[in-house]
Amino acid sequence: FYEGGVQSGCGQASSAAGPFYCPADRGIYLDTGFFRELATRFGAAGDFAQNYVIAHEVGHHIQNVSGTMEQVRARQSRMSQAEGNALSVRVELQADCYAGVWAAQNRERLEAGDIEEGLRAAEAIGDDTLQRQAQGTIVPESFTHGTSAQRMKWLKRGLDSGNPAVCDTFSGAI
Repeated sequence: FYEGGVQSGCGQASSAAGPFYCPADRGIYLDTGFFRELATRFGAAGDFAQNYVIAHEVGHHIQNVSGTMEQVRARQSRMSQAEGNALSVRVELQADCYAGVWAAQNRERLEAGDIEEGLRAAEAIGDDTLQRQAQGTIVPESFTHGTSAQRMKWLKRGLDSGNPAVCDTFSGAI
């Protein structure tokens, strides 16, 4: 947990980075200020909204230990910035789906309204929503995490199935 900034195996990160996964030290770094901002600025309050974000970062750990991150980095090194960003979107959406799988496999821990909290959080942190709020316009080729609709779709896909095999964001349309 950190607030303001943190040193990780991936270097120095400010709170502007928000929660993140560092493959170099296999660490999940959670900015506590982000969770307050998620509730107040983005209107996505609730324990499940926070759990979705944490499970998303755990999804990145799964991608790291399975070799997905390494394969993606190798492909990105041979791509343009826009193509690399599009591949990053697929990585992020897969992590969203994995978060949904986690929730599906822990349904007994969910309370009424939890799924809606998670979907509200996914919607609030889509690239299109964030860009529209910050600059009044959206630039799709700069997206790195996916649109609000995509993030909600992949979280729900994992929630509905409970099966990580449905989280292949690298084949076909997203």
